[in-house]
Amino acid sequence: MDINKLFTSLEKFMLPLAAKLSSQRHIMAIRDGFITVMPFMIIGSFVLIFAYPPFTEGNTFFIARGWLWFASEYKEQLLTPYNMTMGIISVYICPAVAYCLARHYKLEGLNIALLSLAAFMLLCCPMTDGVMASSFLGGTGIFTAIIIAIIITEISRLLHLKDIGIRLPEQVPDNIRKSFNQLIPMALMLIVLFPVSLGVQAFSGMLIPQAIMAVFSPLLSASDSLPAVILAVVICHVLWFAGIHGASIVGGVFQAFWLTNIGLNQMNMANGLPPERIFVEPFWAFFILFGGSGATMGLVLLYLRSKSAHLRSIGKISLVPAIFNINEPVIFGSPIVMNTLFFIPFILSPMVNGILAWFAIKYGLVEHIVSLVPWTAPGPIGAAWAAGWNINAALLVILLIVISAVIYYPFYKMYERSLLAAETAGEE
Repeated sequence: MDINKLFTSLEKFMLPLAAKLSSQRHIMAIRDGFITVMPFMIIGSFVLIFAYPPFTEGNTFFIARGWLWFASEYKEQLLTPYNMTMGIISVYICPAVAYCLARHYKLEGLNIALLSLAAFMLLCCPMTDGVMASSFLGGTGIFTAIIIAIIITEISRLLHLKDIGIRLPEQVPDNIRKSFNQLIPMALMLIVLFPVSLGVQAFSGMLIPQAIMAVFSPLLSASDSLPAVILAVVICHVLWFAGIHGASIVGGVFQAFWLTNIGLNQMNMANGLPPERIFVEPFWAFFILFGGSGATMGLVLLYLRSKSAHLRSIGKISLVPAIFNINEPVIFGSPIVMNTLFFIPFILSPMVNGILAWFAIKYGLVEHIVSLVPWTAPGPIGAAWAAGWNINAALLVILLIVISAVIYYPFYKMYERSLLAAETAGEE
């Protein structure tokens, strides 16, 4: 098949699908909810690093010894901010997702968010001997939080559409009327969801979040695999090449899995166990896509020394944004989108990055990622920070930039020659 026919087919069939997926209200609500609680994730992850210094016990460096002593002496105090943020992240995610979805439906976001939180706590935190269970308030409760947020919001929307509510006199203030309207969904929650939870406990011996995690366990395991990395890279970059923001779509689909995986790593770390999950958001942002989609940092560096005035100017414009993982200038300025010369390296470079980084972490050359870092952090710094200030993570990013440049080089030279010929013809 001709390459142009391939892209025409992609535009015909994938563009409508990708557009629907990216604008699907539930996916948008999940994405926006995660963005809302991002500060809690970042601060909680950052504090966790202080409680677990990146030094071995036998280190004689005075800063290392002081840090190790301080972390050991005040571990509980240092972990308190983590426990109250990332450690109970599902408590924040549930109302945030519900609020975003409710606002999409033009409903009372705050009331529905609080109702969703109440439902989540009811199903996930039974009390035994006066002690509330908290096992599923962190990363392991994320899927439950999302499901409950969507169910409660959809129930509230249905009641609103059917105009089912408590009738109060017109003299009653509007805010009180809206508050009383929450009594019916609250009653439905107690009549329907709570008995279902008790039934699941009676027949399976599991709480609702345990049962949901059991259902999602195969998907969660599959999401943390090398085939999942390769599949995500291919989907993201084929969409990008057709002019669709592939990173946004892949991020929306994988976000819940990434966050659950990093939550499990942090839980292991807090319990003195080694982290096990690899495919998390910082892995995607700093190892696979440093410089932006297509891992174009190496290409930007090549552009800086190009003989073509066009490419050299694109390189200068793109360098600073690329350091912060923003590469629209190089993608649309080159252009890379729909440019058949760059199709192979645009997909191959991040794929090679992902494979090399996967095995580097799997075989202990680089530490597992335990901290959520803003994706705009410069690659080597972001990678080291995410891996608990592991210097090997920063060195790996630098190596991957070099490998990326090598992959792009022959295609860049072909494109440069074609531009030089055009520039020379223009001068004549």
